[in-house]
Amino acid sequence: MNGTSGQVRDRSDAHDRTAPSARGAKRAHRIGVPLMHSLWHVTQHNADNVPTEGPLLLAGNHTGFLDGPLIAGVAPRPVHFLVKKEMFVGPLGPILLKLGQIPIDRDHPDRAAIQAGLATLRSGGVLGVFPEGTRTTGEFESVHNGLAYFAVATGAPVLPVACLGTATNGRTVGSLPTPRTHLDLVYGTPVTLEELSLGSEGLGRRQKIAAISEELRVRLAAHVQYAKHLTGRDN
Repeated sequence: MNGTSGQVRDRSDAHDRTAPSARGAKRAHRIGVPLMHSLWHVTQHNADNVPTEGPLLLAGNHTGFLDGPLIAGVAPRPVHFLVKKEMFVGPLGPILLKLGQIPIDRDHPDRAAIQAGLATLRSGGVLGVFPEGTRTTGEFESVHNGLAYFAVATGAPVLPVACLGTATNGRTVGSLPTPRTHLDLVYGTPVTLEELSLGSEGLGRRQKIAAISEELRVRLAAHVQYAKHLTGRDN
C-alpha cells in the first residue's frame, strides 16, 4: 500500500457507499479458522492483545503469499485487508469482494481503496495493512505512509502482527508452505495515535504523517525481532 499521504482528501460523506462488507469479513473468518487449522499447524501468540471492539489497524510483515489469508482467517476479529488489485482479476475477484476484502492500486493514489479503509475504521472494524507494500524480507526496512495516514485520519490504534513460517524455505515469493507446516502469528500491543505523535507536535500534516510513519517502522521492525525471539524462529 502506498501513495496515500497527502494525495487524497478525507470525505466522510462517502462512508456508507464505500464500506466493504462486514458480513463478508465475518464469513471469511468463519471459513478461515477451520480451513487454516486443517491445512497448517497455526499458533497464535498474545491474541489477548487484540481489542475486542473498536477501530483497529492491524499491521503485518509480509514475506509470503499466505500472510493475508492467514491473518484474515484466524485473527480474533474479522479483518478487511487491503489487497493488491491484481488479485481481483478473474473468478477470485467477486469472492474476495464478498469476503469483505478491499482492492488497492499499489502504483497510483487509489481514492476508492482509501475511502473503503476509512469507512471500515469509522464503523469500528479492523483494517489489515502490509505497510511495506509488497512481499519483502519482512524486516520493515522501509514502509509507505498509508498506515500512518489511516491512524491520523481516524485515530485508530495500530497493532503489529508478525507472520512467521509463511515464506517457504525463507523465500519471499513462491509456493505456499507445505501442509502441516508450523506457522506462528505473534501479536504486539496496540499503539495509540497519542503515543505515535510524541515529538511531531507542531508539524504540518504531511510532515506529521511522515514522522509517524518512521516511528511505526521502528516499532514494527522491533516487533518482528521480538516475535522471532519468542518463537525461536528466524523467518
